[in-house]
Amino acid sequence: MPTQEKEQAIQEFKDRLQQSKVAIATRFIGINALQSTVLRKKLRDENVLLKVYKNTLVKRALDELGLSGAVKYLEGPTAWAFCADPVAPAKVLKEYNKEVEKVSMAGGVLEGVVISKEQLDALASLPSREALLGQLVGVISMPLRNFVSVINAPNRDFVNVLDQIRKKKEETQAA
Repeated sequence: MPTQEKEQAIQEFKDRLQQSKVAIATRFIGINALQSTVLRKKLRDENVLLKVYKNTLVKRALDELGLSGAVKYLEGPTAWAFCADPVAPAKVLKEYNKEVEKVSMAGGVLEGVVISKEQLDALASLPSREALLGQLVGVISMPLRNFVSVINAPNRDFVNVLDQIRKKKEETQAA
């Protein structure tokens, strides 16, 4: 590869890394074309870009960015998954690993910090953004629901007292 193309590839990797919240080094040795296509589609559905770079060029880019700790994840053919959502690619890759064991996360970079495979697995086990927002709405709305219940309690109690008086009058009239 001519030097100009190498420099462009290094700059492209650095730009993608800086524009993404997460970049995951992925191993995929021994998968066939169909498995690769399925993986790419699943990642694309989550707005994840999967791209293969030469390890020597990635090493230079990581060194230039002060992320030399991620160099240890460059073993054999490595694809990089870039995404603005830090959880989505980890979830997709972990789920796909259950179907195709040859695809696995090696490590990566999360918002400028080198992270391990174990940390990526923990990230993948987090609920989705929508689920977290739903939980947050539930937590926020609980005090409001309790407040409304307390406000309505006197009216509800009053209606119950009136209902009991009505029942007692019916019982005495029937007797």
